[in-house]
Amino acid sequence: MDLNTLLILFIAVIVIVVIAVFLSFVPVMLWISALAAGVRIGIFTLVGMRLRRVVPRRVINPLIKAVKAGIQLSTNQLESHYLAGGNVDRVVNALIAAHRANIELSFERCAAIDLAGRNVLEAVQMSVNPKVIETPFISGVAMNGIEVKAKARITVRANIDRLVGGAGEETIIARVGEGIVSTIGSSESHNQVLENPDLISQTVLKKGLDSGTAFEILSIDIADVDIGKNIGAHLQTEQAEADKKIAQAKAEERRAMAVATEQEMKARVQEMRAKVVESEAEVPLAMAKALREGNLGVMDYMNYNNIKADTEMRRSVGDMNDPQNEE
Repeated sequence: MDLNTLLILFIAVIVIVVIAVFLSFVPVMLWISALAAGVRIGIFTLVGMRLRRVVPRRVINPLIKAVKAGIQLSTNQLESHYLAGGNVDRVVNALIAAHRANIELSFERCAAIDLAGRNVLEAVQMSVNPKVIETPFISGVAMNGIEVKAKARITVRANIDRLVGGAGEETIIARVGEGIVSTIGSSESHNQVLENPDLISQTVLKKGLDSGTAFEILSIDIADVDIGKNIGAHLQTEQAEADKKIAQAKAEERRAMAVATEQEMKARVQEMRAKVVESEAEVPLAMAKALREGNLGVMDYMNYNNIKADTEMRRSVGDMNDPQNEE
């Protein structure tokens, strides 16, 4: 093989490598698809996207869909939304859905809703087909003390103008639950709620619960109503039990005080008896002293003993006639 043939082969390899690198860096097929779809875009615009770290198909494919749907968008709009971290394909789909449903929705608002973290396509679909939110059983207590449990179905429609900064489904459920509890609590009897469950929905709807939320409440329907516990009777039973325990505690306190008083009286009686015994022990000494000194005669002593014996006899007779001693 001569030198010319080797040079030609070398040049051919270089050309093939250059073409392969070019095709891998420049999305030629995507450019051809865009031209075939009527989207005029320069090849160097695609190269610029590569340099700006933008995936061209993430921008061009949604742009083709928008053009085919009759929506005029620019590559700069889609590319800036992509660089901001948005979902370009979902935004374009939402714009197409809004355009088909005759809903006024600009690209800027749609992009803002998407960047706010909300599913803008789902919001547009919910504007066309309202969504039903079902609450769990919500308990309320009527004035007669009977617990009433109610479950509601809330039909809502997305409010696109309030999607940015508006509260979500959790707020709607919480507000409706609060309205159900207050309506049941203002009813004189649980029978009123059972007979007219629509009274709950009418009262709740008048409160304007959708203010400040991303939804518009279309209707609130009570799906199920059930009777719970007799809260009033339960509270009265607990109150009676508490009063009983308080009375028992007070009675125990009074008994303890009575026992303490009795013990104190017994102690005083014992003290008084000790003093009497002590005094009685001093009587013979005093009498002996009186006899020695001549202040008390023998006859006086005998009279004293007679009086003492008579007193003990009378005491014995009195104890025999006492009814308490007979028992």
